[in-house]
Amino acid sequence: MRVAIAEDSVLLREGLARLLTDGGFRVVARCDNADDLHRELAVELPDVAILDIRLPPTHRDEGLRAAIEIRQRHPSVAVLVLSQYLELGLAMKLLADSADGVGYLLKDRISDVEEFLTAVRRVAGGGSAIDPQIVSTLLSKRRLDDPLGRLTPRERQVLELMASGHSNQGIADRLVITVRAVEKYVSTIFDKLGIPTTGGQSRRVLAVLLYLRS
Repeated sequence: MRVAIAEDSVLLREGLARLLTDGGFRVVARCDNADDLHRELAVELPDVAILDIRLPPTHRDEGLRAAIEIRQRHPSVAVLVLSQYLELGLAMKLLADSADGVGYLLKDRISDVEEFLTAVRRVAGGGSAIDPQIVSTLLSKRRLDDPLGRLTPRERQVLELMASGHSNQGIADRLVITVRAVEKYVSTIFDKLGIPTTGGQSRRVLAVLLYLRS
């Protein structure tokens, strides 16, 4: 699996490259800015591009804009954005069209190497990896007439994990319940939110995120 990295911190960039290489990935590009990354992609397309959300020259949203442009120019390339802080507005711009093949993780909350590598693989495979803190923030921004108010605490837990990209098995493992119980919770959640239950894992994540943005 091919990975391209855009990160202006040389230590973090080389550290990511080493972790990914040790994890079985092939790093095809290491860049410190978005322009160089675009040039590298013109030579060879990776399966996934990992970008810092803030890149030179202004360190504002160059990485985010590059990620969005990559998705537009190269739909086959997944993008995983890393951020130092929770920037909800920028996250929503990234997820505006689809959550398929998209990830947004907070650097300081990545504490397990294997979980990070799993997230990269999930995004590269067309899934999503959204930091749970972002999902929790979205869930807390409720309207008075928001159907989220109808969810039980357990259903909210399931929804948060589901929106973060976890499978039914992953949710069951986290909550120490059966997969069948998770399936019942998911069905009830979609009924209460008025969201169709058809489709794959990535589509249901997208449905949840689209609802939360409305």
